Amino acid sequence: MSGQGAAPVVKKRFPTALLLTCAALGVAGALLLAPANWLSTLLSGPAPFASMAFSGLWILPSVIALRLLQRPFVGLLVGLIGGLVLIPFSGAGFSTVLTNVMWALPAELPFLVVLYRYWGTWMHYLGAVIIGVVYPITAWAWFNLGAMTVWAQVAFFAITIASCIGATALGILIADRLKAAGVGRRR
Repeated sequence: MSGQGAAPVVKKRFPTALLLTCAALGVAGALLLAPANWLSTLLSGPAPFASMAFSGLWILPSVIALRLLQRPFVGLLVGLIGGLVLIPFSGAGFSTVLTNVMWALPAELPFLVVLYRYWGTWMHYLGAVIIGVVYPITAWAWFNLGAMTVWAQVAFFAITIASCIGATALGILIADRLKAAGVGRRR
């Protein structure tokens, strides 16, 4: 025997089809976020509550990826790709990558905690609530929330959480429709 048997089958951790699907979702997300980013930034000073109504859009691409593909780290990968695509269209430069990854992480976090062994729908909503609470805290100074009344602060959090939950519901719907159309099927 010369040792020339069939090559061993190596299972790819990230098959090409998965990477291409993530790239398509990242680019589509960037196309959505480019105008939303400018509009949200313009509104953040004079109309911060209106700005927060758009906040859920940042998790939408990651939710779609996680629901559609049900694979570890696809939400973060889509956020990273979307951020890279946004660099030339954002006034923030490279920090837009960090922003996108920051928004993708809470969408991914509930699945990471269970080591990607459970993909329940409610876990997507848990990620939405996490970012809906964490983002206003991290952006407290930017929006000068300390100068607002307690009721305005509560409304700010509520709008952010509602936007994230709404975007998550939309992301689940889109992913389920894509899956029904045959997108994201494993072979």
